[in-house]
Amino acid sequence: MARRLVQLYVGLAFYGLSIALQVASALGNNPWDVLHQGLSRRFGLSIGAWIVITGALVMLVWIPLRQRPGIGTVSNAVLVGVFADLFLWLLPVPEAAAARWAYLVAAVLVGGFATGCYIGAGLGPGPRDGLMTGIAARGRHSLRVVRTGIELTVLAGGWLLGGTVGAGTVLYAVAIGPLTHVFLPALTIRPRTPATAPGPEPGAEPEPVGPAARAEPGRP
Repeated sequence: MARRLVQLYVGLAFYGLSIALQVASALGNNPWDVLHQGLSRRFGLSIGAWIVITGALVMLVWIPLRQRPGIGTVSNAVLVGVFADLFLWLLPVPEAAAARWAYLVAAVLVGGFATGCYIGAGLGPGPRDGLMTGIAARGRHSLRVVRTGIELTVLAGGWLLGGTVGAGTVLYAVAIGPLTHVFLPALTIRPRTPATAPGPEPGAEPEPVGPAARAEPGRP
């Protein structure tokens, strides 16, 4: 369990770093962060605060979808926004085009690693991932169709609110899936299989079975 928790929180920290790098690059955010940035620009509060607020609101939608949150779900909802704000404060703002593109490429790579970490920990999906899987399960639609529909909706809403859409948005959409498939198998923590019972020692007589077996006390 300790390893799962460590991997979960490392993944969430790196996910916050990925968001901060992509926002700071100013080359286009992933769809949800287009929305978060748009809300921040229109109504105030930080991007990280809006990540936490929208995560909490999305989890309310889990109730009719009968989705069960795990410790990873709650941690994701609270900590990703905190880490995003922290790294936005720590990172220098890139001015040269080369530096901005370096931020963007790093954001996508780090995002793939972070996604593999927190999903591989097996402690519950993030609020937005659970929304997609819940709708897909209840509506009998493919996950890809549901994911595309939700992300296009939040992307359009975020763009109308003033969020940044650009090359980074496209790069993230194209690359994050394949990167997650690369990192996830290596980072998935599988449950331990119970040890197999030892066989009889060489030369030992096999235990009697059936009627010849010795009855346990209290049994006929």
